Amino acid sequence: MNAYIPDFTKYQRRKTRTVQIGDLYMGSDFPIRVQSMTTTDTLDTAASVAQIKRMVAAGCELVRLTAPSMKEAENLAVIKKELQQQGINVPLVADIHFTPNAAEIAARIVEKVRINPGNYVDKKKFELIEYSDADYAEELDRIRTRFTPLVRICKEYGTAMRIGTNHGSLSDRIMSRYGDTAHGMVESAMEFLRIAEDEGFHNIVLSMKSSNPQVMVEAYRLLVHTMNQHNMLYPLHLGVTEAGDGDDGRIKSALGIGSLLEDGIGDTIRVSLTEDPEFEVPVAQQLVARYTNRPTHLPIAQPIPQAEAVQLWNPFTYQKRETQEVGSLGGGNVPRVIANYSMVDSLTPEQLTEVGHVYDARLDKWHMTDLGCDFIYRGSHHTSFMLPNGVKGLYDAEIWNTLTDKLNNFPVFTLEAYLQSPVASQTLNMVKVQTSELTSQTIHALISKNNTVLWLDTASEHAVADLRNAFLQLKKAKCTLPVVVTRSYNTANTETAMLHASTDIGSLLTDGFGDGLMLTAPMVSNNRLNAIAFGILQAARARITKTEYISCPSCGRTLFDLQETTALIRKHTDHLKGVKIAIMGCIVNGPGEMADADYGYVGSGPGKITLYKGKEVVKKGVNKETAVQELIGIIREDGRWIEVGEATS
Repeated sequence: MNAYIPDFTKYQRRKTRTVQIGDLYMGSDFPIRVQSMTTTDTLDTAASVAQIKRMVAAGCELVRLTAPSMKEAENLAVIKKELQQQGINVPLVADIHFTPNAAEIAARIVEKVRINPGNYVDKKKFELIEYSDADYAEELDRIRTRFTPLVRICKEYGTAMRIGTNHGSLSDRIMSRYGDTAHGMVESAMEFLRIAEDEGFHNIVLSMKSSNPQVMVEAYRLLVHTMNQHNMLYPLHLGVTEAGDGDDGRIKSALGIGSLLEDGIGDTIRVSLTEDPEFEVPVAQQLVARYTNRPTHLPIAQPIPQAEAVQLWNPFTYQKRETQEVGSLGGGNVPRVIANYSMVDSLTPEQLTEVGHVYDARLDKWHMTDLGCDFIYRGSHHTSFMLPNGVKGLYDAEIWNTLTDKLNNFPVFTLEAYLQSPVASQTLNMVKVQTSELTSQTIHALISKNNTVLWLDTASEHAVADLRNAFLQLKKAKCTLPVVVTRSYNTANTETAMLHASTDIGSLLTDGFGDGLMLTAPMVSNNRLNAIAFGILQAARARITKTEYISCPSCGRTLFDLQETTALIRKHTDHLKGVKIAIMGCIVNGPGEMADADYGYVGSGPGKITLYKGKEVVKKGVNKETAVQELIGIIREDGRWIEVGEATS
């Protein structure tokens, strides 16, 4: 059975055991906790304490610090003492990679340790090894021998533990047996969890992080499903690793984290941005705030029974919903973006610059950018000029009937009006439908009409579940009409609108649902809404329109100024549409953590950079002063470099 939660249409927080982290309690009986990680050198006590104070002032409830060696682990005691002397009693978490000795020291000092099962015992060499069952069992015995001392120390000192799997740092052993899969991520954590349980240790939190939100969501769902089978109730730490900065980092984080929070999954979150950690905290708080009163939401109308839902949808494997092509929507087309100008009485050509269509009045010509919207909705208003090539007009049916150009403009109907009238356009008819209107009878009536696209919205607070339920209703009825998802947000806070839209629409796209989107927020500019729409499509891997940066959030291991370097690399490469570049502070988040990046820029020593093509090292020990130009040279040699003028022509 594919159910990872009891009911796809009724929100309920996943029941977990309680984990104690110092004086902080975590689990389903407590609020979802917000945490972050320092970017300072853990050996620099003054800088670390100052940054932690800023993080706590911003609302951070747990603070993680890197402990790459025994020296840093020992200095955690100094940092903790200094914080206590200044009245700061926030629980501290030691982040451990490769160094069990450091973990065993830290576990006696701080309230929690995080270990990565991919590199706690194993060393990654990207080797494919054939294991017999006996050989594999022997490897597990080796892990048990090395991991058990830490478990016993944590048990003795009352220290909590996070077993944190990273998609990009799965061990060669796991990769050889399970492949680069969500299943492999789950099994990597379960091997360590079973050892801890054998020792009677249960003060554990788990995580399944990836820079690809689709992989991340699938892995967490599969982990919950696996734990359910064994009656395991451990809390979960949610995060999209290497999310990046700015809008991209926020959109990607909300898409992954919000998708799971919608299903009641998650007990603590960290938004990993390539920014100072105190700026991560407000973003995380906004994501969490949406679920404070979620259990009170009204029931979803006409829910698909759980037993039927699991037959219609596999939440552990991506599969795009099969649709027919209507106009340029559905079928093999990428999802389309609709800009809502229905509230603008007199639209001018210059205003369309906001949505990627630039008018040159001197030449009387239009230029479309990579973020040029596909449709413009005018509602009940006429447009005094001809829309540019590459964009189509949408008008309420009564206005559309008065237009002379019906080739490039299409009608939008209410459901009632559409069902009572003949099909108007021979190419495309948009029909506004609320999820509550999608009865079996209605769906079959819509199927009987040609050239129809559903314009789907919901009034439910539990929007993701309600919209997902609607898609399952369509699938049950074997309806292949394309669907545009529309959402409206009554907020002047652009970031709030961005986070909510990324959750609502991004999570559906990640599951293969949706052939287009339209965002409405009267107090947010169309320019920002358009950028958000394309950002959601990019994060969901549904439509690639720009360079993608997989950038770690920096920590004490980082060997260069990550924010400055990311900005510099962006400056030179942000015109390379569809190219994925990983920017990693150190080898811990190096070749493995780059996931499916095309190129990598990784700190390998003070002032030194290693450059990658995929997971293959191309150049080692490059001086950071010339590393960006060396990276460009690799892209150029690979035939993927274009000049800026070529990219915009």
